[in-house]
Amino acid sequence: MLVQLAIRDIVLIDKLDLTFSGGLTVLTGETGAGKSILLDAFALALGGRGDGGLVRHGEAQGGVTAVFDVALDHPARTIAASAEIDTDGDLILRRMQFADGRTRAFVNDQPVGVQTMRAIGTALVEIHGQHDDRALADPTTHRAILDAFGGLQGPLAAVAASAKRVRAARTALTEQRARVEAAQKEADFLRHAVEELGALDPQGGEEASLAERRTLMQQGEKVARELNEALDLVGGSGSMVPHLSSAVRKLERRAATVPSLVEPSILALDAALTALDEARTALDAAVLAAEFDPRELERVEERLFALRAASRKYAVPADDLADLRSRYDADVAALDAGEKALSGLEAEQNAAEVAYAAAAKKLGDGRRRAAKALDAAVQAELPPLKLEGARFITQISVDEASRDAAGTERVEFWAQTNPGTRAGPMMKVASGGELSRFMLALKVVLAGKGSAPTLIFDEIDTGLGGAVADAIGARLGRLAAQVQVVAVTHAPQVAARAGTHFRIAKDSVKGNGKGATKGRAEERVTTRVVGLAAEARREEIARMLAGATITDEARAAAARLLQGAEG
Repeated sequence: MLVQLAIRDIVLIDKLDLTFSGGLTVLTGETGAGKSILLDAFALALGGRGDGGLVRHGEAQGGVTAVFDVALDHPARTIAASAEIDTDGDLILRRMQFADGRTRAFVNDQPVGVQTMRAIGTALVEIHGQHDDRALADPTTHRAILDAFGGLQGPLAAVAASAKRVRAARTALTEQRARVEAAQKEADFLRHAVEELGALDPQGGEEASLAERRTLMQQGEKVARELNEALDLVGGSGSMVPHLSSAVRKLERRAATVPSLVEPSILALDAALTALDEARTALDAAVLAAEFDPRELERVEERLFALRAASRKYAVPADDLADLRSRYDADVAALDAGEKALSGLEAEQNAAEVAYAAAAKKLGDGRRRAAKALDAAVQAELPPLKLEGARFITQISVDEASRDAAGTERVEFWAQTNPGTRAGPMMKVASGGELSRFMLALKVVLAGKGSAPTLIFDEIDTGLGGAVADAIGARLGRLAAQVQVVAVTHAPQVAARAGTHFRIAKDSVKGNGKGATKGRAEERVTTRVVGLAAEARREEIARMLAGATITDEARAAAARLLQGAEG
């Protein structure tokens, strides 16, 4: 709750320090005393729009500091922590307003952006007035209000988790589909390449081997005659081998008589015969190799042509065609696997969508039950507030296409102000006074369920008196049992129910300022706020009852109001 508010040099306020407690606090005073200034200054500390015109005349800057004591798990602390703000102890919101229009914002003495300050301020304080466009008047908050009333946090969390799974499944499917579509652009080429290279079946080193074989066959015809002539000299009719063999046999018969003379020659001739035999063997092989089938040369040349054509087509060396075939095989396999994975992801998304639909239906059913209960509870609060002919309606529409983390329902609070009139959005069909009373009834019903810890009601009793003002006071009192309530009021029936009563007034003071002349103090108007004790409080309520002249009858009526409120 709000525990302290300090204002310096804002419009008519030069220096103001207020201490707040729980329960119902009222601020009263004459029209024009500065109640609106006080609220404008407070709104500045909550992240409201800055304006150089708020700075007190003659001053360069003004400032507002608001101190809040909230639970350690309060959402405002979570917001502050996410902005890397130290959240130990109280939350202290401070806003400096400069006369040139600039502002500076601080939370726990750490500089922050106005958006961060506003987010924290919204979690801490709700302001309601006849012409206010925040808090319950904002249709974007109505769904969360209904969920809080219905205690639907569990189903809401289930929908949020399902929505997260749906988003994840959609993302995964979209990414896989993009990958498959990109691969499918190459699919026809890949499949054709795999088929073509599979039929070709290239082997590593095959081109060099075939080229060598073709060269041998092409050159074989040219060397065949020379090879045959050499073979004839070594092993044919013109061979010297028979003559050499005969000479060796003759020398061997003489070897026994003159071995030292003959044996070296025999050895030399044997070596010559061995060499000639090896030459014949080599020539036989060469002649055989030189012989070829012209059809084989044709087949080799066709194979070389096919390999080299594929090499040009796929822009890789012929020796790399085998590796390319393996890569393309792998790409096609990956494409096939990707298409299978796509089917699996589609199934996962469908399952996630079905689960979301089930969770959203459960939440929607709970919302419709909660809406009936909320309508009945608010309706019961309306007759004492002089809205006996009015109806409060929680309007629920369904947008199946919008499957967000909060479900498919759209919620807006509607009102019918009189029988026979057309119902419509509360902000459009209710007057300022009616709207403020609808808001009060709604807040009483919602007390303690998702409300900010501090509620400000700005003159919601304007133009009302008697039993209606008393009903408003009673409901503010009931609401204050759950949260801190601060009410700016002109109704003595409301003021009488307060636990803390401040009176706002304007005083004239003398001081030196830019408007002062030499030797003469400037008279300035300033707003003062005074906490009222029992007697002073009775006198203020009597003033509210009687006007400028306070009579004994007014004092007696004030005493009865205070006594009745205490009872």
